[in-house]
Amino acid sequence: LQNGLCALLISDLNYLDGAPASSEEEEEDNDGGSEEGSDEYDDSGAEIEDGREDDDECDEGDESEDSDGDNEDFNDSDDSELEELAEKEETRKRGCSEKQVLSFLEFLTRCVSKYSSCLVVARPAWEGTARTNCSSSWADHPSCWYSVTSSACELLMSPWCFFVAVVFMGSLKYPDENGFDAFLKKHGGGDNASTDCERTVFQFDVQRKYFKEALDRWAQFFIHPLMIRDAIDREVEAVDSEYQLARPSDANRKEMLFGSLARPGHPMKKFFWGNADTLKHEPKLNNIDTYTRLREFWQRHYSAHYMTLVVQSKETLDTLEKWVTEIFSEIPNNGLPKPSFGHLTQPFDTPEFHKLYRVVPIRKVHSLTITWALPPQEQYYRVKPLHYISWLVGHEGKGSVLSFLRKKFWALALYGGNGETGFEQNSTYSIFSISVTLTDEGYKHFYEVWCCTKRACLKSTFIIFLLCRIWEEIQKIEANEFHYQEQTDPVDYVENLCENMQLFQKEDFLTGDQLLFEYKPEIIADALNQLSPQRANLVLLSAANEGQCHLKEKWFGTQYSMEDIDRYWSDLWDSDFELNQDLHLPEENKYIATDFALKVADCPETEYPVKILSTQQGCLWYRKDDKFKIPKGYVRFHLISPLIQQSAENIILFDTFVNILSHNLGEPAYEADVAQLEYKLVAGEYGLIIRVKGFNHKLPLLFQLIIDYLSDFSFTPAVFEMITEQLKKTYYNILIKPETLAKDVRLLILEHGRWSMIDKYQTLMKGLSIEALSAFVSAFKSQLFVEGLVQGNFTSREAKDFLNYVVQKLQFAPLAHPCPVQFRVVDLPNTHLLCKVKTLNKGDANSEVTVYYQVTGCRHCHFCCNFVLFQMHMEEPCFDFLRTKQTLGSELVDRKIEEFLSCFEEKIKDLTEEAFSTQVTALIKLKECEDSHLGEEVDRNWNEVVTQQYLFDRLAREIEALKSITQADLVNWFQAHRSNQRKVLSVHVIGYGKHEGDSEMTAVSGQNSSSGEIPHLVLLPPSSLMSDITSIKDIKAYTSTLNVLPYHKILK
Repeated sequence: LQNGLCALLISDLNYLDGAPASSEEEEEDNDGGSEEGSDEYDDSGAEIEDGREDDDECDEGDESEDSDGDNEDFNDSDDSELEELAEKEETRKRGCSEKQVLSFLEFLTRCVSKYSSCLVVARPAWEGTARTNCSSSWADHPSCWYSVTSSACELLMSPWCFFVAVVFMGSLKYPDENGFDAFLKKHGGGDNASTDCERTVFQFDVQRKYFKEALDRWAQFFIHPLMIRDAIDREVEAVDSEYQLARPSDANRKEMLFGSLARPGHPMKKFFWGNADTLKHEPKLNNIDTYTRLREFWQRHYSAHYMTLVVQSKETLDTLEKWVTEIFSEIPNNGLPKPSFGHLTQPFDTPEFHKLYRVVPIRKVHSLTITWALPPQEQYYRVKPLHYISWLVGHEGKGSVLSFLRKKFWALALYGGNGETGFEQNSTYSIFSISVTLTDEGYKHFYEVWCCTKRACLKSTFIIFLLCRIWEEIQKIEANEFHYQEQTDPVDYVENLCENMQLFQKEDFLTGDQLLFEYKPEIIADALNQLSPQRANLVLLSAANEGQCHLKEKWFGTQYSMEDIDRYWSDLWDSDFELNQDLHLPEENKYIATDFALKVADCPETEYPVKILSTQQGCLWYRKDDKFKIPKGYVRFHLISPLIQQSAENIILFDTFVNILSHNLGEPAYEADVAQLEYKLVAGEYGLIIRVKGFNHKLPLLFQLIIDYLSDFSFTPAVFEMITEQLKKTYYNILIKPETLAKDVRLLILEHGRWSMIDKYQTLMKGLSIEALSAFVSAFKSQLFVEGLVQGNFTSREAKDFLNYVVQKLQFAPLAHPCPVQFRVVDLPNTHLLCKVKTLNKGDANSEVTVYYQVTGCRHCHFCCNFVLFQMHMEEPCFDFLRTKQTLGSELVDRKIEEFLSCFEEKIKDLTEEAFSTQVTALIKLKECEDSHLGEEVDRNWNEVVTQQYLFDRLAREIEALKSITQADLVNWFQAHRSNQRKVLSVHVIGYGKHEGDSEMTAVSGQNSSSGEIPHLVLLPPSSLMSDITSIKDIKAYTSTLNVLPYHKILK
């Protein structure tokens, strides 16, 4: 544009011959969406499932929210080292074949217009998607934020994070503080914003009909934001709350500690988060006007020529160009050159960086992270040297470093590479790190583990100069994935392209992050040569470090110590020691697909899965893909056993069994994972869930490998001890989070006969025997009922082979009695209950409030649709009321929730017919939109199978139910459950702090007590603010007096 903004426009190219789609088709596809989430499970391995959120849809246990019954909340996904490593590993799996580069037209045709109404994977209703990327340079923030003394510059170091929240609170043209969010929610859309070291990202999506107006409303925030003083003051409190929530995260704590090692004056040494002290109290003390500084910040950094914009819609390119030119040309250009930071390279070339840091974590974990700070590597994006090195260092198959460490029982997981976040890769440096999750024994030998990683680097050097086979194999694997990739969520797609426009040349906007264009071993070798012991930083996380860490990081309070790296091990790294014979190059990968032909159907095509096999031992549901036409398949099996829920010990034995099975598969299944075949083992409440997906050509090989290892399951005492110790840490890490503890307490009250996480942890701490596990596994495999679902590019005959292989290999007997999958909850009394407990983490000041409203009588889709419609109406005003306008303590929050619902009752009564109809239409369009990719359809169908409801046309039934719902129905439904007879359960988890009556000494001394025992729950009395409610003083005693509601399947 004339103001310097660079925009990329994407139209749904569903009429390549130049003829527009028919008006009938366009009307049909005008809006659309899907409420289903995608099935992106890239963390192959075992997963512990505990408790299902069955009350989110209907609190009688009638429906499940999760396609597997595996609840992600209890998997410690936020901070788990294993999860972090898996996520980072996935970010490195990029396409790498120049031969596979598609033309702009071909690429968009496949990724955008597979279905004319399907533009988003997770929520395909969004027919207009936009994203802008403002290149906001962190290195310049402090100086532009302040024109006062350097000490004052230290006070407000996070204006970009703060500004992101403030800038959206009204504009000159649209002054309503919450108007944009309300507009998007009303029309089935949403928005988000995020910050990184050098870039700030804004994005939104909305139904096509309202896309132009949304663009205009959105652009006004960059043209003339109001930034009201009162809103700024309130947002400080919200930012401070987010900072407090972030403090107990080991990942955040490590990042802040790492940044503190940068040389003085470098922006990496700054405080990235912002809190009440840095954004309010200290500026006030230093006579700094926050409002004025925000205005200056906006004028300096939100300039059009720093920005890139990507817009995707079903409108024509001509229409999009007209809109974008008309709307975004008004964004001001300050005429200042974009800051350059070439003079700020090598921020970690300091004596403090090249040390061993022992750190006390929040969680129970042993991990070793070796980090090198290299010169910026972004300029080598066509070579991607760190990606190539990470593929070799992080290999987990036979002959790998991880395989060697696992055989010595020193490590559970290993990741090597660069996460490509702004923190790890920017214009001043690039990080290469090797992170190893250690066992207890590995912690004792961490220096040996460090030296083992050198072998991986040496091996990588040999491969670079002596072998091209590995590179060609990587190329082939990732080229296959690139060529046959499924449709991308447009929100993610435009976000990715918008950042690409900041990083790559114009011709590489679409492919710069996916393809490896050039093989230049000298560039890769140059990066490898910098991975020397003299340049390394070692961070050793362990609760065992407590007592020897006397230093404390300023912002997150992380306890740590600093010492020189042992000279003996440093010299050993430098020496030419002989490579262990167990370490060798990866063998040729037999899982790489070569046949991509689409199968010819051998049975009539059906719209929904059909049961094609049924015996006393199991049944199989099947549907051949006739929509997406890709050479991929999805296979899911549920091995059901009544044995699991018979005792807390059985649940623990089952978790142990699944984790050992996953450990056993780690090495042999890694080649399949590298070849883009994914698997997951889930320890469900009723059985073992096996999920595999990928290219159908070699998918049966992976499935058979899993069943073979299940059939021939074995373990050594050393593996048993290693896995049980890790399981203790997993349970502990779940319990110390206030949100997961609150959920555990709530479900303990609601679910009859439930074994709580505390019960399981304490049972595990008492000890398990090898004999008990062996007996359990034998009993589990002896009697089963197996249900499966096969979808994709398979014939019905091939689908049957999956179930037949399970039955033939395991040789199990049918269950003596049926084991129905059902979830039942207690019938709460007609009153307000409160269960108030103390958090189990003495270093966490955060509290959690959950208010559960039990609604009985859910028997049909019409009833459930009221839930969803009510949620859509309430979501945005609830967020605005509780998060934006209220900053309160736990019991005040509970009262404010009630206050909000009372106000909302009046609001819903006053809804105009037009407003109600708009919301209903938006929800219908969400459900009407076709699936964006095969995984969405499989997720939805699998949910019907795993919950044994089999209502595969549920979406169609819900659409019909929504068409018949009136505003009076919704009001009556809401009032019926807001009467004096309502059933309410509040669960409060109270954090530690002086405001809760805890002494400062208690909070500090227990801050990192992750090695201690988990105590019994401490139930607290209610304060005077909630003296009128019924307090639960003994959970088991109280719930034993309650009746259990009958289980109902919602089948009509």
